[in-house]
Amino acid sequence: MRLDIYLKVSRLIKRRTIANEACTQGRVLLNGRAAKPAADVKAGDTLSLRLGNRALHVRVLSLPEHANKANAQELYAVLEDEV
Repeated sequence: MRLDIYLKVSRLIKRRTIANEACTQGRVLLNGRAAKPAADVKAGDTLSLRLGNRALHVRVLSLPEHANKANAQELYAVLEDEV
């Protein structure tokens, strides 16, 4: 699954266009490396997001095509949340 789509489906970032911009600006790391929006995400990968003053590190658990708001938090496990 594309990185920008995963960020939207998992609701880590609200909109795909914002996820796309965050990736192109280097604010999203996939397994410790800067990732482009089209990077392939697999279960077990780690993501690091810098959004404003917040740094969030998560591990990808599953990759469904769609998820509702209640199930979105089950798609990843938070490793570290820095404010």
